[in-house]
Amino acid sequence: MSQIKIHHALIILSFVFLSAVSAKAQSLSGSIGGGTVERGKTSRGVLILNIPDGLHVNTNRPNSPYAIPTTARLSGRGLKISGPFFPKGKSRRFEFSKDAINVYEGTVRLPFTVTVPANFRGNSINVRAVVRYQACTDEVCYPPRTAEITITARVR
Repeated sequence: MSQIKIHHALIILSFVFLSAVSAKAQSLSGSIGGGTVERGKTSRGVLILNIPDGLHVNTNRPNSPYAIPTTARLSGRGLKISGPFFPKGKSRRFEFSKDAINVYEGTVRLPFTVTVPANFRGNSINVRAVVRYQACTDEVCYPPRTAEITITARVR
């Protein structure tokens, strides 16, 4: 009887631990034009994915039908946004897959551009970024998650 309780407790603790690790799978930040953009001009921006040690995230093209790709959408009212542009990842082999999977590790920069119309009204722009990703260890992949941020820049 006590072995069954211990077994159930270990299972529950494992799920709690895995959920905590999965929740910290990646942080998302970004910037546009060093914080200031100009009307009628195009500025560069970047989304920054910080992936903790021991985890990796599938790229936007993981080269596996079973790996969920990273996606990113950018939007901003009255703005023309191009990108983000995904860098190449690292091709790695894992025990759970016979094929190599293209992944991101560490810090990954996803550049994009924002064009502010010459007739833009307002003192600032807001670009909303929505990133969906699947974080994995070398042994297991966690359920996909979505992270959202709003990046703001002053308009001159």
